[in-house]
Amino acid sequence: MSAKAAGDLALPGVLVSGFEGPYGICEDHLGDLQKHFSLITMKEFLKNKTEFSQKIQAIYIWGGRPVISRELLLSLPSLKLIASAGIGLDHLDLPLIASCGVKVANTPSAVSSPTADLGMALLLASARRVVEGHQLAVSPCTEDFPTNWMGQEVSGATLGIVGMGTIGYKIAQRAKAFEMKILYHNRNRRKMEEEEAVGATYCERLDDLLQQSDFVILVLSLTPQTQGLIGRRELRLMKPSAVLINIGRGLVVDQDALAEALKNEVIKAAALDVTYPEPLPREHPLLKLKNIILTPHIGSATHQARRQMMENLVGSILASLSDLPIPNEVVLK
Repeated sequence: MSAKAAGDLALPGVLVSGFEGPYGICEDHLGDLQKHFSLITMKEFLKNKTEFSQKIQAIYIWGGRPVISRELLLSLPSLKLIASAGIGLDHLDLPLIASCGVKVANTPSAVSSPTADLGMALLLASARRVVEGHQLAVSPCTEDFPTNWMGQEVSGATLGIVGMGTIGYKIAQRAKAFEMKILYHNRNRRKMEEEEAVGATYCERLDDLLQQSDFVILVLSLTPQTQGLIGRRELRLMKPSAVLINIGRGLVVDQDALAEALKNEVIKAAALDVTYPEPLPREHPLLKLKNIILTPHIGSATHQARRQMMENLVGSILASLSDLPIPNEVVLK
């Protein structure tokens, strides 16, 4: 680790995954981070635990890295906070972290709007077969554009939102502008004024939402209750013309069942920003289907959102180091 990369060694130590590769922190964030912290990579830490173990007071998680293990926690006696980019927490063992006296913060406000935007983008792209259309338009084999090449109408269609948290509600706000009929299923019902503001109707039973919706969008974090929530039974409840969109977590959907449903036209199409694993093995059956759109987990992947995430993490770490209330602290329930 170069002195340039690490920053001022007199500053509080923060453990990061690295500066390069798919899980490296953003290069254009480095200067901002160095103003406040001495950045220590996992590689450097593992090479010299004696030097760095007492110095590290926070861990900066970007892209789910570094991985937090019991061994790592026990090797960092000065650790106060784990600051994790994004909203999902399924990569963290919260009870284990709390048992070590360490707090956790994430960045929910930074990701909600761009993730909602991507959800609508996937809905529109799948409905109007945008990716297939692009392939048709650029194919060297194309001689004519068929007049009977059609997609599905979005305006006036029924959208079922599964998971009406901040992101789900922002999707409802966007769907209202498309004059969609909005149904939602959530652990807790929204306030009446919030429902009225977007014209949303609560479905206490998920089955009712699945049977009525033209588009079903999953906006769920991964928990024992949501893992495998959408399987063969649920897919068969959906309309043959329906589209499934997942911007939550890959394991919420039984992917084998989804591949079978798409192949056998149990549902019309799917659009996934999340899968399990990520990326899918290159031989996975979902990759061989034409009626699916796959994106590489880019819900929050805008320059603006990523910068806000970094700034939120910095604010949380600084507050923790000063024993102040931590913005976006995750409270174990």
